[in-house]
Amino acid sequence: MAEAQTEEPERRDSPPKPGGPTPVVSVRGLWKVFGPKAERVPGSAELRGLGRRELMERTGCTAAVRDVGFDVSPGEVFVVMGLSGSGKSTLVRCLTRLIEPTAGQVVFEGEDITGADPGRLRELRRSKFSMVFQHFGLLPHRQVLDNVAFGLEIRGMGRAERSRRAMEVVELVGLAGYEHSYPDQLSGGMQQRVGLARALAGDPDVLFFDEPFSALDPLIRRDMQNEVIRLHREVGKTMVFITHDLSEALKLGDRILIMRDGRTVQCGTGDELVGAPADDYVRDFVKDVPRADVLTLRRIMRPATGGDALDGPELGPDVVVREATRAVLAAEKPVRVVEGGHLLGIVGDEEILSVVAGHPGGA
Repeated sequence: MAEAQTEEPERRDSPPKPGGPTPVVSVRGLWKVFGPKAERVPGSAELRGLGRRELMERTGCTAAVRDVGFDVSPGEVFVVMGLSGSGKSTLVRCLTRLIEPTAGQVVFEGEDITGADPGRLRELRRSKFSMVFQHFGLLPHRQVLDNVAFGLEIRGMGRAERSRRAMEVVELVGLAGYEHSYPDQLSGGMQQRVGLARALAGDPDVLFFDEPFSALDPLIRRDMQNEVIRLHREVGKTMVFITHDLSEALKLGDRILIMRDGRTVQCGTGDELVGAPADDYVRDFVKDVPRADVLTLRRIMRPATGGDALDGPELGPDVVVREATRAVLAAEKPVRVVEGGHLLGIVGDEEILSVVAGHPGGA
């Protein structure tokens, strides 16, 4: 990666479309500054513009999150990605107020929770959102079923009802038959499934994941990623997922926010990040990504002209190039890219082969 910059980069966000659903989570101007008199930093135009080293030298403060803003739509998997020290884990803790933001708004279902009192926060954490951490935090003296039901017990739910609900989510995450096992009898991947079941048990509106799979070996990690995809397909929960792994971000995320030195560098779909990186930092991040696995027909299509035959087969604009390759190459005429009955463009052999045969991350 290129060396850290001190100047603030241009931010390229991909907000929800006008007229779309009301965001479940809406973040505006969020700052988290650690150090003496931290609150003066967001309010000072001079201090806001300083790089990390200069800010430390001038004030003794570190800005872990700098003026971040984004929206998360209902049912979306929103991924925050960055290298170590980028501020991503601090950010997700600010969203749940496990860490207190220095400035800005975190609006959850229309309520700015930065002003919520401790009682309201406890209520939100019990009923509205849950977190899944890298470290499972399971109670070693409790069996799987009782670990999963722990949050429901704190809520005051009766034993029979909470056991029934816990068993439902134990089955949902693929742990049926292990409900009476203790944590130390389970593999790392199975323990993480318990953590996931515990988060799901309270039927929260939003699930926050803070690098939950980074301690797992690659095969188990892949299985857990697939599990998240399956669960999202089945239960449709809104998810905010923190990771340092680009392949994980592209696999899971509907949209991805890339952070660097506490700032947003770019926010968009995988197609947007790979096809139109905001700067050299993002371009370096995505350079080794197989473009055919990420780019969509919307990205590579060309406008139809009067000389084009417009009676070929049709595909949707969000079909990934890899999935469209066989159909396009087998067609005798260019494939029409159609959305809502409207012709957006066409894709032929040339457009497909330029991506499939091209260098990963190339033009």
